[in-house]
Amino acid sequence: MDALFTLVSPATLALAFAVAALAGLVKGMVGFAMPMIMISGLGSVVSPELALAGLILPTVATNALQAFGEGPRAAWDTVKRFKVLLVVAFIMLVLSAQLVRVLPVQVLLAMIGGPVFVFCLMQLAGWRPNLPNGATPRIEATVGAIAGFIGGMSGVWGPPFVAYLTAIGTEKRDQIRVQGVAYGLGAISLVAAHTVSGVFNAQTAPFSAALLVPAMGGMWLGRRIHDRIDQAMFRKLTLIVLLVAALNLLRRAFFG
Repeated sequence: MDALFTLVSPATLALAFAVAALAGLVKGMVGFAMPMIMISGLGSVVSPELALAGLILPTVATNALQAFGEGPRAAWDTVKRFKVLLVVAFIMLVLSAQLVRVLPVQVLLAMIGGPVFVFCLMQLAGWRPNLPNGATPRIEATVGAIAGFIGGMSGVWGPPFVAYLTAIGTEKRDQIRVQGVAYGLGAISLVAAHTVSGVFNAQTAPFSAALLVPAMGGMWLGRRIHDRIDQAMFRKLTLIVLLVAALNLLRRAFFG
């Protein structure tokens, strides 16, 4: 505890706990947005590097719970169903990460945020995409390639992924699981990358570990709410959170 208070004051830690609890609550309800909420919220009270370190363990733990919350078999069934989407996205993420210096991150964020923002507004207004042949492998591969490409270069691949799952009317439990698997892979990569970079180290790890409790508590409450809402309400909540995420991406693109 003494080591923790050398990084942050008790008041700052209390604010960090509140941010982690809110991030867990939203993730428990709709399955995503934890990194966005934590990096934005924590970044307003601690340094960007400490904010990034702080979200690492809560992100790994909540994604593991999300992916395997209904058992390994259910998780595996979901992976098999969306295997094209997941495999293509992961391959493109690895490849595009090598091109990170080619295109400015601000341009990529605008390229993601703009279409997702329009998509959410149209969906909330009542528009429904028409896929005559359903979720075909070709469509999944295209979405996976787009999500992976922008994810590898910007670190953000959730919005197009969630937009697609919402557009095809994925059942809420399946949507939660497939997001857990997808983001879990990203979270593991995040741990490895920032252990090497030095952001996540013996000094910052206690801060991240301390945020596990409020994050998991918030997620527990969010899952209780998730279990009580129907598919239509889940879809609406997902679109609202996705809309906020798109606005945040546009803010970062144009204002830094």
